[in-house]
Amino acid sequence: MLGELIKSKTRLRLLLRFFVSQANSGYLNGLASDMNESTNSIRKELNNLYDAGYINKFKKNNKIEYRVNVKHPLYDVLKKVVYKHLGLEDLVDKVLERIGNVEKIILVGDYAIGIDSGTIEVFLIGKRLNTNYISQLETKIESLIGRKVNFYLGTKFDSKQNNLILYSND
Repeated sequence: MLGELIKSKTRLRLLLRFFVSQANSGYLNGLASDMNESTNSIRKELNNLYDAGYINKFKKNNKIEYRVNVKHPLYDVLKKVVYKHLGLEDLVDKVLERIGNVEKIILVGDYAIGIDSGTIEVFLIGKRLNTNYISQLETKIESLIGRKVNFYLGTKFDSKQNNLILYSND
């Protein structure tokens, strides 16, 4: 979806990285390494995004750290577009449709840090979840969003790893 609109794959990957979660940040070398890109191509796109106001940069320990600009007028819109592109919006809607008493839907793994690896990992926290529906749901969502989905079920979640809460009834 966004690939047709944004022709630069590097820019698209950076947008996904920063707009999937406002907590995501990165340094030039780390981003280049994570994305397996040259520092020059990453620098060019970071400068373009910074000049347009979509990201901010901060000096931290003699390095420049980049983070999404949540005060940008298009922040909420772009976040929704990124969620739609990744299929996260559809995933949440389908899960809540018939799954049971869902307390939280938590994104973990690569997608929680904005890396479009092709496999979405989701923890479903709740009681009396419909496990039969969940097993069928993986296939339905995969065909809907074009990415592999793995669901993990539990009644509580250890938040020591990178994660992003997609839904909470708190």
